[in-house]
Amino acid sequence: MRILRILAAPLCGIAFLFTFGAAQAACPPSAIASLEKPGVGLRNGVDRGVLWRIERDGRTSWLYGTIHIGRGDWVRPGPTIQKALAQSDTVALELDMRDEATARAMARPADPELLARMLSGERSRRLERQNSEACVPPGSLSKLQPILQVTALAGLVGRVDGLYPEFGVDETLAVAARNGNKPIVALENAEDHLKVLTGSSEAEEAEQVDAALDELESGKLRGQIKELAEVWARSDAARLSRYSEWCDCLNTPAEQRLLKRLLDDRNPNLADGIERLHAGGKGVFAAVGALHMIGPQGLPTLMAARGFTVTPVLTSAQEQTAQPMPALAAPSPAPRAVRAGKAVKGQRGKAAPAAAARGGKSAKAAPAASRGGARAPAKATGKAAPSKAAAPAAKGKVRR
Repeated sequence: MRILRILAAPLCGIAFLFTFGAAQAACPPSAIASLEKPGVGLRNGVDRGVLWRIERDGRTSWLYGTIHIGRGDWVRPGPTIQKALAQSDTVALELDMRDEATARAMARPADPELLARMLSGERSRRLERQNSEACVPPGSLSKLQPILQVTALAGLVGRVDGLYPEFGVDETLAVAARNGNKPIVALENAEDHLKVLTGSSEAEEAEQVDAALDELESGKLRGQIKELAEVWARSDAARLSRYSEWCDCLNTPAEQRLLKRLLDDRNPNLADGIERLHAGGKGVFAAVGALHMIGPQGLPTLMAARGFTVTPVLTSAQEQTAQPMPALAAPSPAPRAVRAGKAVKGQRGKAAPAAAARGGKSAKAAPAASRGGARAPAKATGKAAPSKAAAPAAKGKVRR
């Protein structure tokens, strides 16, 4: 169940809103410290993730499927992504986690009575053990909504494999947009997103918390996240479209209901928001969780049904070649952090890495591409082909 949230909902990144203090010797390094490891750097950009170009009314917009965790050397977008960003007027995200109002909503304490009811007895002890294993100091997350507590812990599991919420693709794109003075629009709000996660009842939320603890305790989640990250990184939309066959995350009615809430119930609203921005005269770079892009209810299909011409750009596994780029500074802290459960004012990401830094100069390093910026890196072994995930509805038009 947790793997669905990692790919379809940005709130696993809630962990980076909190400051946990110095790590113990046995704990994974912090995101910033991980950049000092041999072989990790921020100098090269490689195209990763899944990307579609959408066109209507003489304007071009983009659909980019993201993952809400990442590695340090993924911070710099690849040349195709940089070119699409440079050609866009607005960046649209599910949520902008660096927006201060959103950060406050995520860190808002839950109802103490609900916490007392839901997090007591053995469930409370299990949660305490997982906080300890994740090197989260006691009390750091304890005032959050229960589902956010386990979601934050799920976002920390990949650190031993170099995968951090701080390097989540949505997060680094938001920094890039700010450094390039490009407007950011949130397609959803924090309150509605919390409702999606908690479900329709306290009992349903408790069921999801228990399922999350089961996966954390079994160690299964780490392997799932690592495989998911590898599938995403090689732009393998075909395998992504078959995730139900390998994610081991749709085995119960509760998990199937969660999938419907996270994807099918949200995708039409996401599509409506993208269409409104595009119709308002803006070229939109819409970056949302990659699961929103696949299947008959995926965004490429929904946008085709709205009369857009949809062209796959990065949708097939391919050789990816790094392009030389200038060095970048490490990401800055989130706008608001929490220490020992208390919100404190943070800093904006002035020195954070960004594709659009220095007036978008990095885009000049990209290889020659077509007008739409659709060509994959120069050494790709084959043409990007549309996967099953990209199949549009009957009313749409697709370039192949």
